[in-house]
Amino acid sequence: MLRSVYTYTNAYRYACRSNATSSTSTCTRLLKPSFGRFFSAVPLDPPSSGDSELGVSTVGSSNTNTSTTNSASGNAEDLSKYLRPSEIVTKLDDYVVGQQDAKRAVAIALRNRWRRRLLPEDIKREIMPKNVLLVGPTGCGKTEVARRMAMLNDAPFIKVEATKFTEVGYHGRDVDKIISDLMDISLQLTRKRHTEIMREQARANVEERILAILTGTSTTSTPTGTNDTTTADRTTDSFREMMKDGMLDDQPIEIDVPQKTPSEMNIGTTSTGGDVTMPIPPQIMAMIMSQGAAAGGGKKIPTDKKKTTVAEARELLLDSEIDKLLANVDLKKEAIAAVEETGIVFIDEIDKICTSNDSFGKSADASAEGVQRDLLPLVEGTTISTKHGNVKTDYILFVASGAFHAVKPSDLLPELQGRLPVRVELKGLTERDLYRILTEPVANMIRQQVELLKTEGVELVFEDEAILEIASMAAELNKSVENIGARRLHTVMERIMEEISFEAAEVDAGTKFVVDKQLVQERLKDVTMKTDLTRFIL
Repeated sequence: MLRSVYTYTNAYRYACRSNATSSTSTCTRLLKPSFGRFFSAVPLDPPSSGDSELGVSTVGSSNTNTSTTNSASGNAEDLSKYLRPSEIVTKLDDYVVGQQDAKRAVAIALRNRWRRRLLPEDIKREIMPKNVLLVGPTGCGKTEVARRMAMLNDAPFIKVEATKFTEVGYHGRDVDKIISDLMDISLQLTRKRHTEIMREQARANVEERILAILTGTSTTSTPTGTNDTTTADRTTDSFREMMKDGMLDDQPIEIDVPQKTPSEMNIGTTSTGGDVTMPIPPQIMAMIMSQGAAAGGGKKIPTDKKKTTVAEARELLLDSEIDKLLANVDLKKEAIAAVEETGIVFIDEIDKICTSNDSFGKSADASAEGVQRDLLPLVEGTTISTKHGNVKTDYILFVASGAFHAVKPSDLLPELQGRLPVRVELKGLTERDLYRILTEPVANMIRQQVELLKTEGVELVFEDEAILEIASMAAELNKSVENIGARRLHTVMERIMEEISFEAAEVDAGTKFVVDKQLVQERLKDVTMKTDLTRFIL
């Protein structure tokens, strides 16, 4: 009780600062009635021009919501953020070594998305995206190019494995699920973008709600223009100053917290035994939600009383305020438009659903030719029904990749080949490329190891000769065993670092480990010896 009295006394001191020119104003109505006996009438300062800066717009203001929505839509249409092809290639160079042809193809495809959006509608409808097929050996950077492309492009992007899907009619995932998943991603991106735009307004609304609880005032409790209204405003401004200074963070407060929604209570999934869950079909989920809405009779979302502090109340109320602001935005409509105009689908391992022409039509694999046939309308352009609405795939960009060791790109269905007009051949990695991978990318493997051991207070140094030897050993293993490209570096690096990583936690802080050429050869001699012996195994 004493702590609360102290807090409210400070608020009183903020509100009732005496001024020689304001003797006619008195604190006749202060804070909560239960604390009124602790204060006496004291002259108030008259409102100054600077006080208006402390004001925050009223919760739920229609003007504020309208401006927020407009700024959100403006952000969605901001085309200046798109990079030029040369800039895209430069940024990809920070993460992917070599493969300039693949980078250029991806950069041109992304830039063409931007160019198309600037065209008049009559010609815009006729321009289809030029889908890309990346062909190259394992570990040459096909998937990495796609990953980095997704990070550079602020658009709905999904990467899928072609082998995860089966022909329609077989047990497994249909290819239509690709668009459904892409739509889910787009909805998350759209919601995230609007949330960031509206966050400041939501924080202001939360502050107003907390101030109303602390002061026991309401915007409609007192007629406008009365002395009580002026006093209440001064009190609220005083509390706002205290909140900004953090003086009220530990103040106890009771708030109304919205009850959990069905999605938060995991109603959208059903257990199949053990830890495995399956999603409830959208039709059944819609039925559950509609019944819940009917039972509520259109009333407000039920809330629970919760006692907490002002600091925690800010975070608890923020999500509900953001949801209120988002209610004025058609997120699904924007998400569908984003998928249809800027969506990108990356299909990896497409060669694994391809059979040679000799065995065409004879395979019983449900994830082979049938999946290719199912992909045809998707890539060509069709309308897919999702739980969020119908999505047209006509202008979605498809990028496919595969190693094509056992088959050739020409073994794909002719119709599918025609729908992947841009074909890029990626080159295998040389010893020089492996050395560059170890040293040039922003988060290269050498730096990763150094940063990991820094957490133990240990200094790790790689000599240049040692790095050259690592690249040489990896290239030799790729030639003599199996060419897995840059992935071989992970195997070699872990073998070298095994003992150092084990001892790093035991040594004194400041200890220095040096990896030289001799150490690399010593750690890898067993691996190279086993490689030599494999040539004599029948």
